[in-house]
Amino acid sequence: MLQRRGRRRLKRRMRGYRFLKVSNQLGKFTAVKESLATTRLNQCAHRAAKHVFGAGVRDAELIVRQYLLVRAGRLNLNRALLYALGKPGSDVIHPLPPEWRNVIEQHGFKVANIRSALAWNGFVALLLVYGMVVIARQLAGSVKEIVRPSFRALGRFAYFGTLAAGNLPQPCNDGRSHDILTWYQQWSGRAGELDALCHSVRGVAPGAVEGVPVIPLPSAVTPLTKIGALVRFIGWGIASSALAIFDLLRGRWWHALMLGETSLAATVRMQEPGSLARDYLFHNSDPIYRPLWTYEAEKHGSRIIFYFYSTNSESFKRIDGYPKFTFGWQAMNWPRYLVWDEYQADFVRRAVGQGAHISVVGPIWFQSSAVEMPQTGKPGVAVFDITPHRPSRYCLLGADYEFYVPAISIRFLTHIADATHQMDAVMLWKRKRKIGTIAHPQYRHFTDRLSKRGDIVLVDPDISALRVIEASCAVISMPFTSTALIAREMGKPSVYYDPTGQLQSDDRAAHGIPIISGPEQLKAWLCSHVNFQLKVAHL
Repeated sequence: MLQRRGRRRLKRRMRGYRFLKVSNQLGKFTAVKESLATTRLNQCAHRAAKHVFGAGVRDAELIVRQYLLVRAGRLNLNRALLYALGKPGSDVIHPLPPEWRNVIEQHGFKVANIRSALAWNGFVALLLVYGMVVIARQLAGSVKEIVRPSFRALGRFAYFGTLAAGNLPQPCNDGRSHDILTWYQQWSGRAGELDALCHSVRGVAPGAVEGVPVIPLPSAVTPLTKIGALVRFIGWGIASSALAIFDLLRGRWWHALMLGETSLAATVRMQEPGSLARDYLFHNSDPIYRPLWTYEAEKHGSRIIFYFYSTNSESFKRIDGYPKFTFGWQAMNWPRYLVWDEYQADFVRRAVGQGAHISVVGPIWFQSSAVEMPQTGKPGVAVFDITPHRPSRYCLLGADYEFYVPAISIRFLTHIADATHQMDAVMLWKRKRKIGTIAHPQYRHFTDRLSKRGDIVLVDPDISALRVIEASCAVISMPFTSTALIAREMGKPSVYYDPTGQLQSDDRAAHGIPIISGPEQLKAWLCSHVNFQLKVAHL
């Protein structure tokens, strides 16, 4: 019965997506998200308690807005909007604060205000309970640490948040690794004289980068180690929980909503001097919400750094100009941004203002693997595409332009495979990542057949793009993946290929990389940039 209900809901969401597509309104979700990102929550503005929000009290409204964009404004909101569109006259039911329910209505949706208000109150109540659990967990961890110390004094260290195992050093036979920690160690702007590099990945053994230990930490927020600090935290927890409950009963929901986050901030606020990292680094997989505890860490002298490990952040230019921002970029307020080039610096300034603290540092390494590149015996053309998602997943992404779909991806790969075959070149094809059954079945079936051709080498997705580019004589990327910029930095001929001919050649999202369209332009480009290397290889 539950499976049947799930299928019915899925079919209705798909009908909602088809309605947007047929009526040429795919940009509707982008407009909604932009409005949510920029609409102030006036109910909580200037009413946040300093006892609860601490060093973040001046930015409390923005912090709450960011948190809600992440907690309530992502895929689940897209599901609710599509579900309402799937049946004419239906209402949107989703836990949103009153100001945001008004925004949804302003964009042409009907909102079931009573049911959405009930869902909102239940949502906040659950987060209140969660906040109390976090307080109890912080308290228990600190008591355990005081009674039986296990935390190792790290000295001067940097901390990398939300990483996976593939983002840690994994050197190949030549001793090189192209991961974020290794990149940080060679970055001239890093914190100096570090004793350790710490990360959030669980279940991995300690390592080292250029002699600096790489150590896993369960959390960026470490337990308290002094009885005095623990007593203060207990007092803070009791007072903040009581205030959150009292305020929620009188309709002031923000303290209850943020209780879990404020407890982490309180823990950082009460840490011993010298126990915090010199640098805390966050990346663009989760760019919107800046954790509340980072305001306390910054107040104590830590640097809070946000870095882009990719550049594919903007929507495609249309004939009538550029579309609006997607994904709530305008709500960011990180103290420091690390970007690849001036194009990306301009993107950040347009999103958050001219006063942003931005450093242009070139391509930033992120993921690596100890798997070696396959040997081809002849020059190869590196090809980087983007895997299209299955329809049930793709419709939830809120894409305002259909480009990363099977038909276009298949044409992209087919045209390149035919062109490289005619030139007797090897196609070094690296897919972006392993996403399993989320990939569109049509794309999976096609790529299974394509990978069996003798002149195509399927490169393990975990292998660093830099190694694939090193092994190639030219690079073709799907618009607008970051690999094209890496290739340009490495001195390789690099181009974006658009098999549809629909993209604008002067699109700023290309970062100055040429965009070619159609099989004839592709063959001409390959002849001019690859043919010489092939002739040399045959001599």
